[in-house]
Amino acid sequence: MKAEFSFAGGKPEANEESELTIMISNEDGTPVKSFTENHEKLLHLIVVDHSLGYFNHIHPAYQGEGKFTIKTAFPEGGEYKVFADFIPAGGSNITKSEWIEVSGKESGHTEIKPDSSLVKEDAGKEVELNLSSSKAGEEAVLSFHIRDASSKDDITNLEQYLGAVGHVVILSEDAEQYIHVHPIDEKTSGPEARFATTFPKGGTYKIWGQFQHGGEVFTVPYVVNITD
Repeated sequence: MKAEFSFAGGKPEANEESELTIMISNEDGTPVKSFTENHEKLLHLIVVDHSLGYFNHIHPAYQGEGKFTIKTAFPEGGEYKVFADFIPAGGSNITKSEWIEVSGKESGHTEIKPDSSLVKEDAGKEVELNLSSSKAGEEAVLSFHIRDASSKDDITNLEQYLGAVGHVVILSEDAEQYIHVHPIDEKTSGPEARFATTFPKGGTYKIWGQFQHGGEVFTVPYVVNITD
């Protein structure tokens, strides 16, 4: 199965909205016409920059005949990687990716370093991450404990975000390893949200946890080291 990513008008410009088209086809070039909904969407698109400092999780609209489109903008020039995550009807989950070039001024490359603390704050929430294992090849349970950042009270009324308590995306530092992570209990509402995965090999990985509370989606990023 193939995915082709293209922009109307050619190479996109930084800070300008561009229309991205994603064509999903079989190896013989015939379009894949039917998809299975996955977490309330037919296709999830993840966009990161080369240093993994920028992260965007968006949902292109299906136009039929294997074609998805979405308008989006990139904050600065340089290399970005786009990941299309989808399930063809009758099949299993597939991820296709491609590096793209965005015109415009580019910031310097920021080295990705493991975090000294796995407690992060966003949108008034304090989120602490614990990993049951940091060894490649072993099942690792990722537990996110979510509190109010001011009061430190546990948040027990998380809302469903795309049909689950939250969503987690993991990438290796070179963006070559994309890990699709599923919650252990999709319907829990906090304060603990647990996800199970296996890291394929040792190295540095970036983890993004996304949750919803009070109608607002918040994203917490972590960088961890995984040993062989």
